[in-house]
Amino acid sequence: MSDLKVASLFAGIGGICLGFRQAGFEVVWANERDHKACNTYRKNWKDTSLVEEDISKIDPHTIPDFDVLVAGFPCQPFSTAGKQRGFSDPRGNLFFEIARIADIKKPSVIFLENVANLQEHDKGRTFLTIYNTLVELGYVIRYRIMTSMRHGNIPQLRNRIFIVAFLDEGACQRFVYPEEIPLERTIHDIVHSNIQQHEIYYCNAEIQQEFASQIIDQDSIYQMTDWGLRKNRNHVCPTLTAFMGMRKGRVPMVRDDFGIRYLTLRECLDFQGFPETFKFPNTIQIQDAYKQIGNSVTVPVIRRIAENLFTVMQQ
Repeated sequence: MSDLKVASLFAGIGGICLGFRQAGFEVVWANERDHKACNTYRKNWKDTSLVEEDISKIDPHTIPDFDVLVAGFPCQPFSTAGKQRGFSDPRGNLFFEIARIADIKKPSVIFLENVANLQEHDKGRTFLTIYNTLVELGYVIRYRIMTSMRHGNIPQLRNRIFIVAFLDEGACQRFVYPEEIPLERTIHDIVHSNIQQHEIYYCNAEIQQEFASQIIDQDSIYQMTDWGLRKNRNHVCPTLTAFMGMRKGRVPMVRDDFGIRYLTLRECLDFQGFPETFKFPNTIQIQDAYKQIGNSVTVPVIRRIAENLFTVMQQ
């Protein structure tokens, strides 16, 4: 096992945990309040102590010692796809729960992930509050917006901000974010042309007829938005969001040899970089699985950042 240990907040189905595991870290503790997400996490990460509880009720002194605190805290209050209520949304204030735990445990590194719009939200005041809070706790901060396409070799149009905060200024100076890498994969490496046996994914006759003249390109992925049907540019997958589980029509659509259908759960997992070994519990509803994928992260991007962190922390 690694000497470098991770505690994970807002762990979801374990995407950030997985990226850090792949980079050589040991995840010793995780927290998630959503029961269905916890079921998925436990199915895949049986060796991790997962506490199913509201973060505000977590006593930091009960968390085992760790070196890195990771958190993909709720992004809806800051997302351009939502109402952008920020800290006036109860979910927006959850960042201060991260700060509360960090203040007691004093991890060497804090790793945060959120939507790219966090940097611009409320004319930059939201990000400045987060930045200043970390500085007041004694941390030196680096941050960068990175994309699944350019930093993970995943053909998904997904931009996220990654904040890495260090207690040691020297470690912060030695740390570098991964450089861009060429996108060598296409949607055809992920989207299957023949899943006819999985009838559940094919749109009903009404939708097939409604979009028959619009969804015609088998080299593209289409997405329903508040402004209508959109063909995604660059022939990549649009950003997978939690809305997929709330409104089935928000699951991206493709045309294959047998008609118009939604992306399968396996395809969505592949667009987030999860391995074939990752499975959902048999008891989960399909809409909940879609939501969990949209709420997760692109694992290869996390892994590449974590690898650079691992190198710095081993020095």
